[in-house]
Amino acid sequence: MLLIYCPYCEEERSELEFRNGGDAHIARPTNMADITDEEFQEFFFMRDNPKGLIFERWRHIHGCGRFFNAARDTVSDKFVMSYKAGEPKPDLSAAAPATEKPLAEKTGETHEATEGTAK
Repeated sequence: MLLIYCPYCEEERSELEFRNGGDAHIARPTNMADITDEEFQEFFFMRDNPKGLIFERWRHIHGCGRFFNAARDTVSDKFVMSYKAGEPKPDLSAAAPATEKPLAEKTGETHEATEGTAK
């Protein structure tokens, strides 16, 4: 289970309390009525799907109900940071990549082998 930090509630909560709201920091058309159907299709449906760091909008639906932005690594699914909606996009280019090898690749063990026995 993932833990996601809500910058408004100021605590980490289970991923079950949140919903993804799509890409963050999208330049929206200023006058939607004046754009062509092709421009609307491009704006509304076409999104990049990069491997690595992405910026997304999230909503804490079972908490404060507010939208916030988060930087997440799509390879490891790790949340690098979250910040309040309306704040500028942070520069994370100097940050180390959040991707890691799975435990089995690092140690040669499976997850079950590291759990031990219940007592």
